[in-house]
Amino acid sequence: MERRVGTVSRGIRAPIIREGDDLVSIVVESVLMAAKSEGFELRDRDVVAVTEAVVARAQGNYASIDAIAADVSSKLGGEDIGVIFPILSRNRFAICLKGIAKGAKKIYLMLSYPSDEVGNHLVDVDMLDEKNVDPYSDVLTLEKYRELFGENKHPFTGVDYVDYYSDLIRSCGAEVEVIFANNPKVILNYTKKVLVCDIHTRKRTKRILKAAGAEKVLGLDDILTSSVKGSGFNSDFGLLGSNKATEDKVKLFPKDCDIFVNAVQQKLINATGKHIEVMVYGDGAFKDPVGKIWELADPVVSPAYTPGLEGTPNEIKIKYIADNQYADLKGEELKKAVSEYIKHKDSNLVGSMASQGTTPRRLTDLIGSLCDLTSGSGDKGTPIILIQGYFDNYTN
Repeated sequence: MERRVGTVSRGIRAPIIREGDDLVSIVVESVLMAAKSEGFELRDRDVVAVTEAVVARAQGNYASIDAIAADVSSKLGGEDIGVIFPILSRNRFAICLKGIAKGAKKIYLMLSYPSDEVGNHLVDVDMLDEKNVDPYSDVLTLEKYRELFGENKHPFTGVDYVDYYSDLIRSCGAEVEVIFANNPKVILNYTKKVLVCDIHTRKRTKRILKAAGAEKVLGLDDILTSSVKGSGFNSDFGLLGSNKATEDKVKLFPKDCDIFVNAVQQKLINATGKHIEVMVYGDGAFKDPVGKIWELADPVVSPAYTPGLEGTPNEIKIKYIADNQYADLKGEELKKAVSEYIKHKDSNLVGSMASQGTTPRRLTDLIGSLCDLTSGSGDKGTPIILIQGYFDNYTN
């Protein structure tokens, strides 16, 4: 019988993962048990994806705010520090800021406006026009910001992040001065030692500051790149990708993920005889059209994946082919013609009109986004995602 279903994404329930658990076995057993209970079969080129959170939990990759403080103080001198372009997040950055503040005497907190890097707004864009403020050139003090815009609470969390971050810094024993600017060089009017906290633009920010004469420039990816007094660490991303575990501890982005995905793949081959691709995923790469928040607060969507997930899609746009090459066909005749076109399509469709409107993003970014949307971030209890049929097309 002809297949009537294309891509299927399933959330796979698993036990609550603790430090030291054999996650490779748990993942494989959970997938096999789900297939048995739901009556589906595993196939070659299925994808098993595991959220980075449980990988890090199983690894015990945690660090205290004291470990963060010790590393910040050691690397940036423990005096005045410019902390620039952090995202506005209680889960992602506030816990890190506690450690940063404990490792300094004074924090010059420079916030980008009207929004942070991932779209959390400090002020409505229309208000900038109304007040004749140019975010590309104007530098605002806290007093000027309040005079112009007053209190601005986040629409989702109800938090005024300017007050929240300021109070948090003071509670950790440091002084704070808040500045609003989008040119990284502005911070050098206050201090020559800077901790760069943006995520995807961090390399450019560091380069600009170093060229402008900063004495010391580090990013969040340079903090906790090695263990501090037995803490967890991430040699590639440091504090990037971390989030709050407790009031005084962060869960770091997982490490050694290549070892993990390859081990899961091999165990699945042994158990099923099928060549199944495996990846670790974090935040999806998509933007909320209402809140304007870009979801990707992790440094990458996927820190590790098996080789079969390398590359980008190579797809044609069926409606374009149907409306152009085969505009005079319909029904079964149209189906056969389009199927033949797909079977004989070029191996590289870059630049071809036949592929216009398809999604030329990396497979891991696309699949990781699908996984993130499937698993959610709350209480679904499905940290493992099984995707079937992703690599199929109209001819399968």
